[in-house]
Amino acid sequence: MAVMNVNPTRMQLTKLKKQLTTAIRGHKMLKDKRDELMRQFLDLVRETRDLREKVEIELNNCNSHFVNASAVMSKEALDASLMSPKQQVNIETEVKNVMSVEIPQFNFGTRTSNSSDIFPYGFAFTSFELDDAVVSLNNVLPDLIKLAEYEKSCELMSTEIEKTRRRVNSLEHVMIPRYQDTIKYISMKLEENDRSSRTRLMKVKDMLLDKAHNYSGKQA
Repeated sequence: MAVMNVNPTRMQLTKLKKQLTTAIRGHKMLKDKRDELMRQFLDLVRETRDLREKVEIELNNCNSHFVNASAVMSKEALDASLMSPKQQVNIETEVKNVMSVEIPQFNFGTRTSNSSDIFPYGFAFTSFELDDAVVSLNNVLPDLIKLAEYEKSCELMSTEIEKTRRRVNSLEHVMIPRYQDTIKYISMKLEENDRSSRTRLMKVKDMLLDKAHNYSGKQA
């Protein structure tokens, strides 16, 4: 029996009962939070898996274009073409609160709105295979950023789920049983004290009656 080291008094019993009620309420709330977090986490994991499969296909396609470009262009020409990019990508991070978990949201934009700025070279001395590679890389960028957002969110949510699970288990298997055992122990102690007090009072009453009876006998 896991009993707390407290004085077995009625005041302590009332205090522990209130704490037990609070612990049971907190346990239910944490279980509800854990279940809802798990539901949203599994939904997000499925979305992340689908998006990752899509990104991997897009990246394989992008790599194929770069391989084709490197086959028709020399390494020096290819490196020189990509050395000085004209476009710039800016990413802003916002935070969304999901069940007390602050998950990131990435918003990106480009320095200019001109779509041709994705090409950091002129078209006179490059191949169309390199153009296809740059276009495919530009097209996969939004999905890459979204995938990073999803995977970071999954990491943060899984950490919170584990913390919540530990708290639920601690309340369910340690704190609540300890409160219950201590309340039972104090209740038994108080009942034992009440019985002892009643026994002493009955003995005192019998002694007083005997004494009173003997006195009356002597007076007679």
